Amino acid sequence: MKFEYPYLLWLLAVPALLLLHYLWLELRGRRPHLRVSSVLPLKASPFFAVARHLPFVLRTAALVMLVLALARPRSSTETEKTDTEGIDIVLAMDVSTSMLARDFTPDRISAAKDIAIEFIAQRPSDRMGIVVFAGESYTQCPLTTDRAALINLMKEVQTDLIEDGTAIGNGLATAVARMKDSDAKSRVIILLTDGVNNSGEISPETAAEIAKTFGVRVYTIGVGANGEAPYPVMGPWGVELRNMKVEIDEELLKNIAAGTGGRYFRATDNTKLSEIYSEINKMEKVRTTVDSFPVYKELFGRFAVVALICLLLELAMRLIVRRLP
Repeated sequence: MKFEYPYLLWLLAVPALLLLHYLWLELRGRRPHLRVSSVLPLKASPFFAVARHLPFVLRTAALVMLVLALARPRSSTETEKTDTEGIDIVLAMDVSTSMLARDFTPDRISAAKDIAIEFIAQRPSDRMGIVVFAGESYTQCPLTTDRAALINLMKEVQTDLIEDGTAIGNGLATAVARMKDSDAKSRVIILLTDGVNNSGEISPETAAEIAKTFGVRVYTIGVGANGEAPYPVMGPWGVELRNMKVEIDEELLKNIAAGTGGRYFRATDNTKLSEIYSEINKMEKVRTTVDSFPVYKELFGRFAVVALICLLLELAMRLIVRRLP
């Protein structure tokens, strides 16, 4: 325990002087008096000999506790220098309606969210953010170290929130914009999509050039089974599954990754997607040293509470044993 204002501890001289003064009066033979019909029962009671000093003891203890509280006692946990990750990562996720295909369990977007949340939990020292795109793109969560907020916002990602389509260029450009001013040692975008660029104002090639200019590495992931996949569609009897051809512009995704120093991956099921994130997790390790710093816990409240209790007990004693000094 340390005191923020140790010079205030000199005020402890006040209760010390009061104690000396009290002892001096006792040695001079000063005796308290109590008006009762007969003092013989009190004189015979050992409790009286002790109880008459309690109010002074309690008052002095309260004063000591108040002085200690004013000096602001604090406990601290010293942390040593540690190595940690120094990476900014933005997860750019396709949320077009095709992400509802059931070739993943339970579907592509749910699997992508669950595995991304596992990835987020495995990197507690990095700043991470979320960008979603379909026919347009927007930032679901800016770069942050708040893992709880990041995970909650990832859980809220879903389709049908924006115009449908697949604007890969817009999604990548928005992700780059989120970290263009970052001073992290490494800046990474993980772009996940299951389709072909068919909308947006910015072409994927232009967005990739922007990423390269800012030194942002892009890992691209194509999501979808080989051949066909079951898609939910509205039929005459409600929602039904129909097999439709899986179309992923793998050539484009490979070029984006190669041009920015990243890699392209193809995920055909939940297990493969989880393995891809694990591989990226192993590759993106940049160590940086973080200086130690103390974490303080304020303790003055405890001393203040003890002082209050002592004052209340003194008041109670004076009500019980009246006319005591």
